[in-house]
Amino acid sequence: MRAIGITVLLLSLLIASGVQAQANPVEVARAVQERLFDAQVALLRGDTAAAESAVTDARSLYAAGFEGTFTGNLRDIERRITAAFDRALAGTQAGDGVQLAAARGMIWTSLLDGSSRMVAAAVESNDASAAALWLPLRDFRVSTRFSRPGADATLAVKALQEGKMLPAAALEAVRADLLDTYQAQLTASLAAADEAHSNGFATRQAEETALAAGYFEILAPAYEQQRGAAALTDVRAAFAALAAVPGNRYEIARSQVDKRLAGFRAAPLSSDELARRAGQLSRFIALVPVEYARGVRGGVVTNDIEIQEALTFYEGAYAAFADVQPALADRDPQAAGRIAELLPQVVAQIRGVVEPGVLQGTVDEISGLLSGIIPPEWRSSTGSDIDVILSLLDQLEAAVAQHEYTLAESSRLDAYALLELGMEQRLRGFAPDLAARIESLFWEGTRENPGLASLLATRAPQETVSASMMALRAAFDDARLLLDSGRTAPGAVVGNAAVIVFREGLEAVLILASLLASLRTAEERRYRRPLVAGAVLALGATAVSWWLANNLLAALLPLGERLEAIVSLVAIGVLLLITNWFFHKVYWTGWMANFHARKRRLIGGVAVITLGQTTGLVLLGFTSIYREGFETVLFLQSLVLEAGSSVVLQGVALGLFGTAIVGLITFALQVRLPYKKMLIVTGVLIGVVLLTMVGNTVHIMQAVGWLPITPIPGVYFPHWMGQWFGTFATWQGIILQAVAGTFVIGSYFLAEHQSKRQRRQRVRPAAAGM
Repeated sequence: MRAIGITVLLLSLLIASGVQAQANPVEVARAVQERLFDAQVALLRGDTAAAESAVTDARSLYAAGFEGTFTGNLRDIERRITAAFDRALAGTQAGDGVQLAAARGMIWTSLLDGSSRMVAAAVESNDASAAALWLPLRDFRVSTRFSRPGADATLAVKALQEGKMLPAAALEAVRADLLDTYQAQLTASLAAADEAHSNGFATRQAEETALAAGYFEILAPAYEQQRGAAALTDVRAAFAALAAVPGNRYEIARSQVDKRLAGFRAAPLSSDELARRAGQLSRFIALVPVEYARGVRGGVVTNDIEIQEALTFYEGAYAAFADVQPALADRDPQAAGRIAELLPQVVAQIRGVVEPGVLQGTVDEISGLLSGIIPPEWRSSTGSDIDVILSLLDQLEAAVAQHEYTLAESSRLDAYALLELGMEQRLRGFAPDLAARIESLFWEGTRENPGLASLLATRAPQETVSASMMALRAAFDDARLLLDSGRTAPGAVVGNAAVIVFREGLEAVLILASLLASLRTAEERRYRRPLVAGAVLALGATAVSWWLANNLLAALLPLGERLEAIVSLVAIGVLLLITNWFFHKVYWTGWMANFHARKRRLIGGVAVITLGQTTGLVLLGFTSIYREGFETVLFLQSLVLEAGSSVVLQGVALGLFGTAIVGLITFALQVRLPYKKMLIVTGVLIGVVLLTMVGNTVHIMQAVGWLPITPIPGVYFPHWMGQWFGTFATWQGIILQAVAGTFVIGSYFLAEHQSKRQRRQRVRPAAAGM
């Protein structure tokens, strides 16, 4: 009966291939692995007969499915698989699960080795059909929420089939993809073996060490080419010793494997890939203590999800380090070696539930070493930013699935912070519409898709959140294609820088014009000087910020939104005070000629301005203008990373020239307008500036988590309303803008009431004298 069952299974695995019937390699291989797994399960039950029967079935499946396949220069594959089946059978007969597990790992990796070599031979001979048949029998790079499986080999074979790629180019792509995959799998198997050893899982340790040795055999030709036959013999001996040693001698054998693999990279990464993986390493390792601290209190795990997220980010950092370690070791062997020592300590500390400060200290040391070893040209990788953002969004979606909306909101804010501090600045320079779309999806949303902030605040169901997530991922895919398409022409960078400076400059001109508009008389010009002095100081502070951003970019950017929020709060406070003062001392008294005459008589024709008023006006001019200047500096840093300071400064000069022209026109029109009309226009402008500043400040404080977010159901404001007027569809923003508006209008009526009362008081003595 067993023979009939195997025959039926083999027939089901046959596929049409020309005039012959050939078994599908991947299906046969999986069937072999499944029967070997059945043998392991039977052995765990103590049923050695069933285990032996399952191994025999697996061997029969292999013989029938791959008969005559591994011949010629592939005979070493056949020998390894035959030896592994013999070992598996001996293990089942002896009831030795460790031996069976090791044999199963070796059989699988030998099949992968055979497949990769069959694919390479087929591509080299321009046989795309054979390559497409064998390529699915492969492993993929360890897939996580921040590292998706590569498909370069699949795309190359498809292009070969369609005649769009030559065999040589296709072979290079296939080899690079498979070597990269199997080196990553080698690293993962060694890490899994370490974990199994620390937990005392001998069976799993045996299978993982066998898998690691098998993955290395796929990489062996590249190793021999780089280091020679003698080194290859040594490393094979180290893998054999690793699989053979029991108990506490494992660490010694493991260190020998690491020593011989140090600096080896089967498929060297391109400079772009090195930058991307280095960025992943830096960002992922920094997130580990953040997630860990949220899940531990007093040495006790309080949130398992956060601990799992910390481990996930650690795995991402570890995998990225494995990819860039050879390049880092070339730059600084000692620093790279120290990082290799510290990374295992991180996972040990997580599993040991240490105090968050201890873990933070370890990660800080790693981050410090990385800062000194990673070259500047690797630090502007957009791809790594998007990888990390997408991983945080995956974390958000997982939290929503478990109805952990507070945790999901935390992930959203973390992802948005990375967006703001990284790729958004570059995206605003090169694709402002796409940047606006991504930001909208993080917040209120678009007409087609609600924003994540709104959905999480209303505890929307997972299906609705997933739909918006899909739209956001599509937007990030577009951003990746756009930003990875190559370096932008210098002319485009100059134009983008000019547009950014001109746009922010217009806002500064509007603010300054609205503040200066009413101060036109000889007496009131004394009030203009402190305002202008503050604005000039703000320009100087902006220049200093530019210098700091170019020399201390890594330290300045994390302060970006928080510093902007603080400056905005100061500006709003001062503007509220000065607005009230303007209404009472300038607007509703300044245009009354009789009051001016009386004041000039009292002070001898000289306007008096107190020290407190001077300080307030200087501070108002400074904070109002510096807020725009600081924002401009942040926006321009992405262009500096793209094209350098000299090119960007050309655009800055062009933008400042355009802003100066508009400013001259604006101030010239102020002089020509009738004074009373200018007062009314200026009052409206100050009100608009105040409302805009309040709305934007509320939005920034929500972005850094200083204010909650309560969306207004069913209300959608287009992105330009937020950009120009600070209007966002949240109750916090609308209510605080309404409060600010009420303050302005109330100040107007209060000032008018006091002015009328003063006039009545002046009229009464005059009437009494008559």
